[in-house]
Amino acid sequence: MSRRMVTALVALTASGALVPAAIAQAPTRINLPDGWQPEGIASNGSQLYVGSIPTGAVYMINSRTGRGRVLVRGRDGRAAIGLKVAAGRLWVAGGATGRGFVYSARTGRPVRAFRLTTSQDTFVNDVAVTSQAAYFTDSRRAVLYVVPRSLGPRRVLNLPDIPLRSGNNLNGIAATPDGNTLIAVQTNAGLLWRIDANTGRAAQINLNGGTLPNGDGLLLSGSTLYVVQNRLSRIAVVSLQADLASGRVTRTIASRQFDVPTTVARVGNRLYAANARFTTTASPTTRYWVTRVSR
Repeated sequence: MSRRMVTALVALTASGALVPAAIAQAPTRINLPDGWQPEGIASNGSQLYVGSIPTGAVYMINSRTGRGRVLVRGRDGRAAIGLKVAAGRLWVAGGATGRGFVYSARTGRPVRAFRLTTSQDTFVNDVAVTSQAAYFTDSRRAVLYVVPRSLGPRRVLNLPDIPLRSGNNLNGIAATPDGNTLIAVQTNAGLLWRIDANTGRAAQINLNGGTLPNGDGLLLSGSTLYVVQNRLSRIAVVSLQADLASGRVTRTIASRQFDVPTTVARVGNRLYAANARFTTTASPTTRYWVTRVSR
């Protein structure tokens, strides 16, 4: 290699123009099938999984290339709202069906379906998975539905400390690494709650005067909590204290490509938000996409 070529490569590297191919090719917008109507998104570290609200289908995407395929086909009587991936299984909240679904994250094969509630007034909105169990929120009831990782019978965990209000109550949910504490957002109140995963006792997280209106999907990374504010088309970044008793909104993440984002997943230093486009009339030809932003 000549000295001139070496000098040119050094210059490119210093300017940031020379980057690994995988990073250079990673798209900032990933199109979903027309008419998909997404809400939930999850990641296993490389693949993204995006649910379809009206059909229960799940689309799997390679985050590096943006290429995807239908992993779980839609069926009557199913819905896919919040999603989480854990140990090769995909856990799906079933919305107004009152059910939760478990699939193979590799093949899409159905593993188990649970009747979480028989109530007609229900919306099973999101799910967090710990080493012991999956916890499903219900936006109409002050409870969590708890399904063991062994897929044993579900139980109901009452939440007596969280007052119900009209509209959507508990929505997004996340778990601490040890699985003992859950964090959930109450959409209609703009509040965060710290919940004991064993007893259901809860306390409001003090945001030092801040609130999180339209709070939807949550992502916990260390002491940082990302809160998607759907109709505000932004993601709030909350710095939490170690005891989770308080925190502060330090900044927000916005993008011109956001159109009512609802949930967020992480791959490396990037966040991927599913755009539900709730203010756009849904049709079989309506376009939907996932937006990538930096953390």
